[in-house]
Amino acid sequence: MPVLRNTLRPAALLLAPALLLTACGGSGSEAAGDNSSAATGYPRTIDNCGDKVTLKSAPKRAVSLNQGTTEILLSLGLADRLAGTATWTDPVLKNLAKANATVPRLADNNPSFEKVLEAEPDFVTSSFVSTLGKGGVATRAQFEKLGVPTYVSPSDCSEGKDNDSGGDGSRSKPLTLDAVYGEIRDLARAFGVDARGDKLVAELKERVRKATAGVDASDVSLMYWFANSQSPYLAGCCGAPGAITRAVGAKNAFADTHDEWPQVNWETVADRDPEVIVIGDLTRKQQTAETAVAKIRFLESNPATRNLTAVKKKRYVLLSGQAMNPSIRTVEGIEKVAAGLRDFGLVK
Repeated sequence: MPVLRNTLRPAALLLAPALLLTACGGSGSEAAGDNSSAATGYPRTIDNCGDKVTLKSAPKRAVSLNQGTTEILLSLGLADRLAGTATWTDPVLKNLAKANATVPRLADNNPSFEKVLEAEPDFVTSSFVSTLGKGGVATRAQFEKLGVPTYVSPSDCSEGKDNDSGGDGSRSKPLTLDAVYGEIRDLARAFGVDARGDKLVAELKERVRKATAGVDASDVSLMYWFANSQSPYLAGCCGAPGAITRAVGAKNAFADTHDEWPQVNWETVADRDPEVIVIGDLTRKQQTAETAVAKIRFLESNPATRNLTAVKKKRYVLLSGQAMNPSIRTVEGIEKVAAGLRDFGLVK
């Protein structure tokens, strides 16, 4: 996280509520004009992670604090309503690059609370509870005191997700793509573009249908490696990799752990001997072996891993970090894993 600036700008903090009241004073009819379902207008209230989020009008200066929510908003054609983005782990989706270039990037990682306020937001979104919590950018209460409504991806606060269990949390119930689809519809409703949300969800569902048609990999074990070579973060049963695994009918080699991303030693990996390794191809530089090239180099040279079935047969599927977290890219993850299983001849 970037270091907070030493000198805050009190004027910006004091003016924020007034600016937000001005931004929220207009009618939502213009933003909602592309679909009849928005005829009810504003205010609109959305149930979100146990909170009721009320928007007095369609946001005009939203700030998205994580890449996952940013790519949803860009996919909904809302670049002109974004006043800033932050926390990027991968290059933006190619089809969104042009729109994304028009949006200010406040920080590559978490921006300071002050930096976000300088963007004069009228709505703040995040993909993770931790981003809008203690130790993150700011708490939801801090924004709401200034009249700024906030939204957190339901995939990170869905029933069964425990964010207080340490690390990246744990899940007692498997995540489904319905959480991602629900986020799309929530954000579309918040901005008064409900029909765009329905269209995007329909497109994603069709992609999943096409990718998994005729795929049966019930005898295949997969391992998902996100980062770190010394003590690797591998996917547990029930997050986005679990949704990918279920979609292709395969097995997760570490389905017996409910932690989102447990750290597992390589000796245990050797015992499980996965038949396919799904590799996070990351562009950040926070852990060891972030890129796919570095991960494969490690797998093929380390004594504990070079004799794994997947390594000897070079059965690797490369995914972006975003595809391995709940997001619209999880659909891309399903497509790539299904294609890989076909290429490896592992589909019945």
